[in-house]
Amino acid sequence: MTDILMPKATAVWLVDNTSLTFDQIADFCGLHPLEVKGIADGEVARDIRGADPIANGQLSREELDAAQNNAKYRMKAQKSRHAELLKPVKKAPRYTPVSRRQDRPDAIAWFIRNHPEVADSQIARLLGTTKATIDQVRNRAHWNAANIKPVDPVTLGLATQMELDAVVRKAADKKAKDDARRGVVEPDGPTLEPASATGAVFAAAPEPVEADEPHYDDEDGDED
Repeated sequence: MTDILMPKATAVWLVDNTSLTFDQIADFCGLHPLEVKGIADGEVARDIRGADPIANGQLSREELDAAQNNAKYRMKAQKSRHAELLKPVKKAPRYTPVSRRQDRPDAIAWFIRNHPEVADSQIARLLGTTKATIDQVRNRAHWNAANIKPVDPVTLGLATQMELDAVVRKAADKKAKDDARRGVVEPDGPTLEPASATGAVFAAAPEPVEADEPHYDDEDGDED
């Protein structure tokens, strides 16, 4: 049997507009008969608007009439003309214009220098490159390594700012979770350990030495 699009909405319409049994509707929509009974009682799918399976091409009028005339008849669904439009479309690989391809090593170098937390798979997907090329740039083994300079991929036109922000944010969140799992705490700033923890020994400050005052014996103030 062809899978029904919007099975509950279809069941709502069949309950409201036909004389089919709960078993017939359940079999056609891929639901449990008790679920269809709940729809009829207003306990299930209360806020769902009915979807006409004849109008959307999933059921023929002949099939519906045959089922209404025979409670044992089980309707056969047709392939909906909308099914192809509702199929998930696999995202095509990112296409990079030929004029921009020589800029990708610069963008890779930018990620390596500024965001090492971003995984190679994320960089490859964003820039439309390969992990092998990323390794070559990282290890300075790229054929043009001498001329590679880190440049923001947005500036190079290889990604939008929103795409870049999303990749960096996702990588940062993953790193934070991994650090928390390992019990790593990032300090807010440089801290100084107490002397007792470092084992440093400090010498006591020397006692201040008072200078000798000049001594006067005679009234003229001549110094001895």
